[in-house]
Amino acid sequence: MSKTQELGTKSIGSLLLHYSLPAIVAMTASSLYNIIDSMFIGRGVGSLALAGLSVCFPFMNLAAAFGAMIGIGATTVVSVKLGQQDKRGAELALGNVVLLNVLIGVVFAAVSLIFLDPILYFFGASDATLPYSVAYGRIYILGSIFVLTVMGMNTFITTQGFAKFSMLTTVIGAVINIILDPIFIFVLDMGVSGAALATVISQAVSAVWILCFLTGKKTILKLKPANMIIVPHVILPCLALGISSFVMVSTESLLSVSFTSSLQRYGGDLAVGAMTVLTSINQLVTMPLSGICQGGQPLISYNYGAGKMERVKEAFFWQFGICVGYTVCF
Repeated sequence: MSKTQELGTKSIGSLLLHYSLPAIVAMTASSLYNIIDSMFIGRGVGSLALAGLSVCFPFMNLAAAFGAMIGIGATTVVSVKLGQQDKRGAELALGNVVLLNVLIGVVFAAVSLIFLDPILYFFGASDATLPYSVAYGRIYILGSIFVLTVMGMNTFITTQGFAKFSMLTTVIGAVINIILDPIFIFVLDMGVSGAALATVISQAVSAVWILCFLTGKKTILKLKPANMIIVPHVILPCLALGISSFVMVSTESLLSVSFTSSLQRYGGDLAVGAMTVLTSINQLVTMPLSGICQGGQPLISYNYGAGKMERVKEAFFWQFGICVGYTVCF
């Protein structure tokens, strides 16, 4: 029995635990990127640099929003097709999404770099913090294609049943970031540019890790050049299913801009820097919820595709109950 076929037969509770625990670890590790950058920048460069980093958070949230739209929408379609035993359709969706991921990454980077200064002022940068925001933002935006690849493509590993391998994608990146941050900031004296470079390199390693898996021998769904074309009837359902995730994550960008600009006006740069710390802590708290939901996604989608509606309902209520229990306990 293959890993994907187990989704339609094994106990819902054990499957949700098997898929969610690695996803929770991965999402928690993902939140460490901002925490580690904030910690080292605050201690190694200063409070103004920390405030400058806060202004860049909306860029990070937007990149994550596009990645979520692509990843969650497409993996839902792929899981349904696996439940229908339509491997050819699943691989076609995978190829479509990889190409779309690259196109969105290029457009996102180009537009952001062209209008970087006015966007950062709009996000809440001051004359004192703008140099730090530009130094971090420019490097991060240039490497945003790697961020989109990790956010958009890692779920394709999970949906095939390789939850632990998917977890390693994020954990490896986080560990590399933790190692490189102090080297670039303190040893090489690169300041906020060093923190951004460490983040981009760690995301690049994770992206290569994903692509090696999807083109390797273990994967059930093979990434093939022949499938890397945009087919409207394939890509549109992926985008339709992912748009709700895009709206939810991108709304965080709007909230971040609102907080930062208001704090800049009424509290100054130190207040903006304090918000950076709170935002990082908030991500550490909420990321496990995303991990629980990510773990349940292939389980629900596969059984929906297989026509097993009772298992779909059971998986939903298991997931809902765990999320409520976690938030109440926390």
